[in-house]
Amino acid sequence: MPEIKYVEANGLRFAYLEQGTGPLVLLVHGFPDTAHTWSHVQPLIAAKGYRTVAIWTRGYAPSAIPKQDADLETLGRDILELIPALGETTAIIIGHDWGAGASYAAASLGPERIAKMIVVGVPHTASYVPLPWRLWGIRHFVMYQWRGAAKRFAKDDFAALPKIYKRWNPTWTPPAEEFAAVREAFSNPESLDAAFGYYRKIQFRPQEFLRKRIEVPTVVVSGTDDPNLTRKDYERARKMFAKDYVVEEMPGGHFMHREHPEAFAKLLLPHL
Repeated sequence: MPEIKYVEANGLRFAYLEQGTGPLVLLVHGFPDTAHTWSHVQPLIAAKGYRTVAIWTRGYAPSAIPKQDADLETLGRDILELIPALGETTAIIIGHDWGAGASYAAASLGPERIAKMIVVGVPHTASYVPLPWRLWGIRHFVMYQWRGAAKRFAKDDFAALPKIYKRWNPTWTPPAEEFAAVREAFSNPESLDAAFGYYRKIQFRPQEFLRKRIEVPTVVVSGTDDPNLTRKDYERARKMFAKDYVVEEMPGGHFMHREHPEAFAKLLLPHL
């Protein structure tokens, strides 16, 4: 495991894991997760001749805790500012969950800095159809905004953690050690609260910058066992992309890259 490094970007200190040399590939995790979510695929990307950097996003320890909750624009600008802070002018971005949302935001705000974007498990917001069963599947978007939500999540040694994985990824029963890195990050109550701050800043109507077509070649990855999303959701979003837009499918639910890491790597690597 590489040592943790640090870099200042967008007014905050970010922690990251780095492997390999070559063009920059920035790996961006979601919730509830950490930079370790890429531990299987990161060395494989590095072996193909890339400099891979897996970050802990703002508020996720050991990255710094921001003074204010982060909206999607802030998360997108974090990505854009990390690229020059790491000494590069452009990067390939790979994002999952909130990391996917941040990637869409970055591509909308600063397409000149992103050579390619690969997003996992989350289509562009333009594709979302608010059907009743789907709203129930993402009820946490509202519940995590309630007062005391972070403390309830931490109750009984984060008993909610494996439950939320099971709800979003019903075909996977991960071993207990899969959650060790998340528990470590969230053992700092301020870090846990900062992660919930992402939900507190959700805007259910896309911000103006997200309503224009994205000028970045994009690959989206859909899990065939995802209980909330299907390939149709990703295909529906095609209208939001001005350049190449490829939809890939693979077995697994929302955390498909962790449930089936070998299959994910086999799918991902040819797109780099």
